[in-house]
Amino acid sequence: MSQKLSPGGQKKLHVWLYASFVLVTSFFTYMYRFDFPPNPFWDEPYHIASAQKYLSGVYFMEQHPPLGKLFIAFGEKVVHGNEKNDQFINTDYAANIPQGFNFAGYRLFPSLFAWLTASVLFFIFLFITGSNPLSALLSFLYVFDNAQIVHSRGAMVDSTLTFFGMLCVLLFLHLQRRDKSSNLNAHCMLSIFLGVCFALAVTTKVVALIFILLFPLIASRLYPNWKKISLFCILSSVSFFITYCSVWQIHFSNGTRIVTELADSGYYQASEQYKSILATHGQNSLSSFPVMLRDHLKFVKHYNVGVPRLDLCKKDENGSPSYFWPFGARSINYRWEQSNENEYRYLYLQSNPVAWGLGLLGVIFTVILLVGACLFNALEKLRHPFLLLTFLGFYCSYMLAISRITRVMYLYHYFLPLLFSFILFALVVANIQRIGRFVVNDDRRIVSMTVLGLLIFGAFQFYRPLSYYEPITDKAFSRRAILQLWELTCVRCQKLSWFVVPAPK
Repeated sequence: MSQKLSPGGQKKLHVWLYASFVLVTSFFTYMYRFDFPPNPFWDEPYHIASAQKYLSGVYFMEQHPPLGKLFIAFGEKVVHGNEKNDQFINTDYAANIPQGFNFAGYRLFPSLFAWLTASVLFFIFLFITGSNPLSALLSFLYVFDNAQIVHSRGAMVDSTLTFFGMLCVLLFLHLQRRDKSSNLNAHCMLSIFLGVCFALAVTTKVVALIFILLFPLIASRLYPNWKKISLFCILSSVSFFITYCSVWQIHFSNGTRIVTELADSGYYQASEQYKSILATHGQNSLSSFPVMLRDHLKFVKHYNVGVPRLDLCKKDENGSPSYFWPFGARSINYRWEQSNENEYRYLYLQSNPVAWGLGLLGVIFTVILLVGACLFNALEKLRHPFLLLTFLGFYCSYMLAISRITRVMYLYHYFLPLLFSFILFALVVANIQRIGRFVVNDDRRIVSMTVLGLLIFGAFQFYRPLSYYEPITDKAFSRRAILQLWELTCVRCQKLSWFVVPAPK
């Protein structure tokens, strides 16, 4: 006789079935044929040059922390798709990449992390909603987002950041639960993992420092359980420190070779102390670590001073102000080529307007829910008031901080707050109980989200040619330029702007 699964076993089976559905679906949007097109785009020439320096043991400094480029280099080490991997070690920009160059290794880990982020988001949504089908449908916000698909399938570092950032969020959700009966060993393991993931995010891009806000929030939720607070603070801090220093030390110890054709005769503004360390091969000395880290962090400031400010009057300006980003503006033409007499291929950083619009609605409705609950003393009626406040705070803090940066910024700098907005939308879906006389129960949530999921998928398909380098005519391209704010422009079309007009001659 066959044994029936227990209710608990059935529940776990359903979770993994839906998680597998998200995993398989996102494989085809993020991973499938990730090595196409076989041409460089956007920042790939910078990151490929950095990766080759790691593969050849060349000393260098860069504007971003090392982890993202280390993974790009490791991917090429694993795949070994090219006979030669040192042709760009004497430059910081890999210009004139030869025909036949294999991008698969360099793009492997960025694409892999982007793919796995979909599953992490599924479990975040599952924690919030408690519903498998609803969580799978909410995952469509990310799985079918054209902008993140395009950017993440290149040899870039942002998908590494979002993967470890979303792992931080998932760990935070479990750590902040006020469950007195929760397992202490599990609490300790989650604390360690959070410290590790936070360090991995921060050693990818500095903007990941936003996640430092998770730590006081967790401590406040654990109060007055001082034992758990102490264990959390100690274990997460130690694991962060060890991981953070380890990543940087891998970078330092690898750079033993000076290439004089590089900036500052190959020293990148290194201090005399650092030059002495390099001359004596003292990178593995514990006393050298503070000097090396200090000089690398100082170089970030030096680099950013040289980055130009945003200038929307420039014809070829790809940057945009942060207040454009929630609306998907401005799009960026990463690459184009003529396919035939009437068609062109494009790689365009173009948002899925339905997914991004729902994210923005998530932010707006969160404010409405919280303000309304405060005015009518109804906070206790919300299922997740703390989480609503937390992720609204994250969204606003990031946008406020990024708006104060004077150098030019781009649409993909919105990816982290975009994911926060998706989480806010999930929280709104879980917390709304009534719209006027319309009672919102679980079945109606799933039906409504199914309709929205179909709209997200429809928008993904509509903009698919711009995401996967598929041939498209000028007429078909123009039909996709729905908002002039995006400045979505085909090769043979005139670029128009709502805010900037050419100066009279």
